[in-house]
Parts: sequence; C-alpha cells; structure tokens
Amino acid sequence: MAATKSSFLDKVLGRIGRLDAEGLQTVVQRLARERSFLETLFNTIEDGVLVADEHGRVIYFNEAVTRLLGPQAGAEEQHISELLPELDWQSISRLDAAGGQRVVRREFEVHYPRPRFLRLYAAPLDGEAAGSSGVALILHDATEARQQTFEAIESERIQALTLLAASVAHEIGNPLNALHIHLQLMERELRRLKPPATRFASGVSQSRSQNLVADHDTTDIARKLEEYLAVAKGEIHRLDYIVTQFLQAIRPVPPQLKPGSLNEVVEKTLELLRPELDNRGLNVKTKFAARLPMAPIDATQIQQVLVNLFRNALEAMAQAPRRELIVTNRRVADDMIEIEVSDTGSGFHDDVKPNLFQTFFTTKETGMGVGLSISRSIIEAHGGRMWAEDNAAGGATFRFTLPAAANES
Repeated sequence: MAATKSSFLDKVLGRIGRLDAEGLQTVVQRLARERSFLETLFNTIEDGVLVADEHGRVIYFNEAVTRLLGPQAGAEEQHISELLPELDWQSISRLDAAGGQRVVRREFEVHYPRPRFLRLYAAPLDGEAAGSSGVALILHDATEARQQTFEAIESERIQALTLLAASVAHEIGNPLNALHIHLQLMERELRRLKPPATRFASGVSQSRSQNLVADHDTTDIARKLEEYLAVAKGEIHRLDYIVTQFLQAIRPVPPQLKPGSLNEVVEKTLELLRPELDNRGLNVKTKFAARLPMAPIDATQIQQVLVNLFRNALEAMAQAPRRELIVTNRRVADDMIEIEVSDTGSGFHDDVKPNLFQTFFTTKETGMGVGLSISRSIIEAHGGRMWAEDNAAGGATFRFTLPAAANES
C-alpha cells in the first residue's frame, strides 16, 4: 500500500499543473479514500499512534491514544509534553534535527486514566534527512507483559528460596525449641535456690546472721538471673516469630473463609495494639460505614494484615510532629468493601513505591521485607486487591478491597 501510494502521489505531483477541474476532483476523491482506509487501519490496531510536528504540537492521533492516555488526549494542537509529561521531547527533537537513522525507544509509567507501563518508539517523519518536519510516535501498552515478567521472576525467586527455607526452618527451629526447653528447666531449678522468706531478728547468733546475709545475696542473684532468663526467652520468641514470618512469606496458608464483620476485626486489632499505640502518642480515628455488609474472611489473617499496616504506620510516624492514624471503610460497589489505613508520616520516596510489595524488600535496618508481601498475598487469596499511594497533605495510605458476602444486598 505504501509503494502504491507513493507512486500515485509522485505521478500526481508531476502533472498537477496540467489537471483540469474534473481531474483534480478525481485526485481529491482518491486521496480521501486512501485517508479513510489509513484511519480505519490505525484505529483498528491496539497501539497508540501519534504524530507531532517540528514544534511538538500533536497533529494526529488514533483512538488507541485516548484509551491509553485518557479523554484529554483528544485536545487539538496540544503540545506533546502536556500529553506525555514523562517524555523528554527536547531530546527526541534534537535527535530528529541532527538527521540519520534514528529510532528512539523509551519506557515509562503513566498514572491516568489508570496506571500503565508504556513502551514508546519515535521516528522522524523525514527519515534520515537533517532538520525536522515532525516525529511519529508509537505507544505500546506493555503493562501485562511487564507484570508477567515480574511474576515469573518472583515465582523463580520463591521456588529457589523454598528449599532454603525448609532447611533454615529445620536448622534454626530445632535449636530454638531445645533452648526454650532448657531455659524452662533453668527457671525451675532457680526457684529451688530461693531461700524461704526470713526477717532479721534481734539477738540472733553471729552464725545465723551470716546465713541470713548469704540468703539475701542468693535471693538477689536469683532475681537477676530471672531477669536475664526472661530476656533470653523473649529473644527466642522473637527468633521463632522471624522464622514463622519467613515461612509464611513463601508458603502462605489458604484462608478459612467465614462470614465476618470487618468492623469487629478492625476494632479487635486496634484493641490488641492499644498499649503500643498509646505509648507512641498516636491519635487514632475510625470512620466506619453505618451499614457495612458482612464479608467472607479469615478473621485471623485479616487481623494479621491490619497489624502489619498499623505497625508500618507507627514506624512511618516515629519522627512526625503530628501522629494520626485514620482507619476508614466503605462500600465501593454492590459486591466490594474497601478499607484504608492512612498516616501522617513522611510518605513514600519515588524509588520505594514500585517495590513496596516485593518479597524481602525493606527500608528498615532490622526489617525482613515480608510484612507487606504477606499482606497482599492474604488479600488476593480473599479475592481482593491491595495498593498504596501518597496523601496530598503528607503521609501515606494503604487500601485494600474485599468481596462482600453473596447474600448481602
């Protein structure tokens, strides 16, 4: 088609001065048919096609562009930078002006009308000629392919870690159990060392007095040993928790779904963490929907998700002048419930947000990077989804959705 069109235009341009009115009308009709054919062709393909003139003004776009970039893509004569602020138009324009065989490839994310990952190919309209007459741009939606790549990489990582995890759990779990048992035995023997309570009395013999002093020293030593044992048991409990979290990250347990009240789960979780929240001086606000439907949930697993989100918020607000945790729920559709957890912390850095839910990614010095990964896996196993975003006024918000019970209207 391109060769035919080129040949047709060459012939017309070569004798356009000799055409009469009827001949010109025939040429215009032929060009109109070819334009209609090309527009139908361009509007059929799924990739976005844009043409910008030498000044960067959009002079053509197909229907796929509005699907990828939203209705604002239909504005005439807008600058390409307004439509694609992520695109470095100045760089592409310089390459076009320099001439030569230049096909520019770029990859970037757009967030409106929905988050998408796009691959862009840009080529000059005048081929290899120096100067500029405009640029043709092709936008390819690579979101699904990118997601599949990430999922494949994540699957390979998890498979590789599964064997390691089983070995780690065995090698660490057994010594921890042995240590815990022996610490309990030490506590039992320590209680036998404590002397019976005795008060000093006047007129006791020197030998008796010395024995009482010795008993007092033994009691003091026993008390200190009990404190040391309590610390050791606490650290063993923490190590056991780390092993458990590690295993859950790579071997999630299927949820046991039962109709439950999300309001009750949120309230119980806040009550569980109340001492920790009060100790950090947090102001907790809840905004519950008046008639929230029941949901098929594993209450224990949803509580685990909320604990992870609340503790993340606690840590994010550690240095914040205003510490406020806001928990909101609402019905967002006939069959979906949305819960959001907002804080007044520092929000996300640009390089952190894309990796938030990746297994073993963490910004904490002592973190394992499994809490958010586990949380998202739990929500997805419930048939919902989880995401995060920055707050306009500062801080961050985590949101997740869950299906409502089928018999709720």
